[in-house]
Amino acid sequence: MSLDLDERQRAMLAEMGVRVFWPAAREEEAILEALPADEPVVARAAPAPAPAPAPVAAPPVARPVAPPVVAAPVVARAEGRLRIPGIEVMEWDALQQAVASCEACKLCEGRRNTVFGVGDQQADWLVVGEAPGENEDLQGEPFVGQAGKLLDNMLAALGLNRRERVYIANVLKCRPPGNRNPEPEEVAQCEPFLRRQVELLQPKIILAMGRFAVQTLLQTNEPIGRLRGRVHQYNGVPVVVTYHPAYLLRNLPDKAKAWADLCLAQAVLRERS
Repeated sequence: MSLDLDERQRAMLAEMGVRVFWPAAREEEAILEALPADEPVVARAAPAPAPAPAPVAAPPVARPVAPPVVAAPVVARAEGRLRIPGIEVMEWDALQQAVASCEACKLCEGRRNTVFGVGDQQADWLVVGEAPGENEDLQGEPFVGQAGKLLDNMLAALGLNRRERVYIANVLKCRPPGNRNPEPEEVAQCEPFLRRQVELLQPKIILAMGRFAVQTLLQTNEPIGRLRGRVHQYNGVPVVVTYHPAYLLRNLPDKAKAWADLCLAQAVLRERS
């Protein structure tokens, strides 16, 4: 059967129950022919794609909270070496042993002996010098050699000696190399030993001999010449200032001034007795 059928033929076939399948192009053409002439032809638009679903914002991800940074404790470190603790409560034997084993400054490296002190531990007089020299380092006793002999003569003029009624000590307990001047750090490390000796002795008078002994006890930079002739204090104990015997051996005219200083110290002691 020819598929080129007119409308009447197609209607007859439809009544007979016969369906005729046209090619898609022919069917499209027939539909266009059936439209009224004045109806605009609208091109079949392709179906618009379905809009993409709006992106759903992802819930914020909880970030792990870092624990707070805790700074490590800062440990204070003292410059130099460690001082032996507990000096302020030591008795004589423990204090002497602490001096003998002290390594709080570099002077310990070159010493032969520490020089703790010598004399009567119930003394009224405390004589304080600066630092051990070569002879003191060898013998472990303060004020020996020529300077020590002159000190003995000065004490004898007052009816005293280094074994009775007198105690002799130095600010430093170790010899500085070459008998150089003590350094501030060395004085600072050693001064607690001397302070404890004064507390144990409880002397009635302190005779400070030499610049470093005077400046350490009185905490001053004034020269001896400006400090002589008057009474000072160290922790409640009267202090009289005079020249070091080693200085007097080189400056004989000042021996008269040193004698005046001794007489002043003796007068102060009598007032306290």
